[in-house]
Amino acid sequence: MQITPPCVVSLTWRLEDAHGQLIDELAEPVEFFVGGDDLLAKVEESIVGQSEGFEATLHLEPEHAFGDYDADLVFFEERSVFPEHIEAGMQFDGPPEGTTTRDLPLDTVYTITEVYDSHVVLDGNHPLAGIALVLALKVRDVRAASDEEVEHGSVSTSALSVLSAVPPSPQLH
Repeated sequence: MQITPPCVVSLTWRLEDAHGQLIDELAEPVEFFVGGDDLLAKVEESIVGQSEGFEATLHLEPEHAFGDYDADLVFFEERSVFPEHIEAGMQFDGPPEGTTTRDLPLDTVYTITEVYDSHVVLDGNHPLAGIALVLALKVRDVRAASDEEVEHGSVSTSALSVLSAVPPSPQLH
């Protein structure tokens, strides 16, 4: 089957930074919806028109991956705004309730990067923002998308994708 939106592809990949440092490796195939938000646009562009067995190595500059790093998305908040037990790496969908920093985007995932006695540092950038990436991928399978997948524009049972979402931990899938 040829990859044409809407459909579902199973992919494996190896993701490195531009210096060859391993960031993520997806050894077991994971399904992604083509024609929605499951994949970066450049990844989707590279596989459309291909079929099972297709392999490619993509060089993704920040503007084609997770954007440039935006220092305006890093801010300090009072420690008292947060629950008692927090640590670096914890994430909030939108700014935590009680934050005092103005004009923060509400549809951003914020990651705690540092915890101090009096304040907490939050970062709204994707962990891979500002980084050029090299993605070696292989299409393992292609299938028609279900009506539900087409309606949602996503494969609901898909594992977290480093290519679309903010990872919850250093392991990116």
